[in-house]
Parts: sequence; structure tokens; C-alpha cells
Amino acid sequence: MPDSVQEFFETLPSRADTSKTAGMNNSYAFDIEGAGQWTVKVTDGAVAVEGGLADGADCTISTSQEVFEKIIAGEQNPTSAYMTGKLKLKGDMGAAMKLQKLFPS
Repeated sequence: MPDSVQEFFETLPSRADTSKTAGMNNSYAFDIEGAGQWTVKVTDGAVAVEGGLADGADCTISTSQEVFEKIIAGEQNPTSAYMTGKLKLKGDMGAAMKLQKLFPS
């Protein structure tokens, strides 16, 4: 389990379950207030992470560091965070639904 938001993104490519992401081709921009910005690209199941927000991401996820830390710790359901306004999504909702495949359950 990553200790920080930065460590989560740094170690995501090695932790992603490629059996779950196989065939997936999406990009996600994460704007985590208080922690930083990252772009996660999934190309035919392979996961790559870049610093900053890339143009043309399928979906942009915005939330606070506190909420994101709870999500990656399994203490906050991402769907309920979205429904209560703690997490904001812009872009392709279908791509956003696939995002859960990147998070170990």
C-alpha cells in the first residue's frame, strides 16, 4: 500500500493488474489538490504515468489529497465521493467507469 499520493502514482505501473486492464486504451488526468497533477495512460492494458496534466485526456479527475488518500486506502468509495461532490469528473464517463480496474480491490 503506497504511503502517499505521489508514491501511489510512482508505483502504479508496477501494481496495475494487466489481466484487468488488457484491451483498455484510455488516458486519465488527475488533479489532486495539495499533492500534484499526473496523467495515467493505459495503452492496450499497459499502464504509464507522467507528471502533469496531458492535453486530450479522456477523463479528468479532480479531488483533494485527503479524499484521494482515503480512496487509495479503501476508506472512501470513489462513486460515493463523486455523488457527494468530493470528487469531480470531466470528460468520458465510460472511461471513468473503467478506472476502477486500475485500483486493486
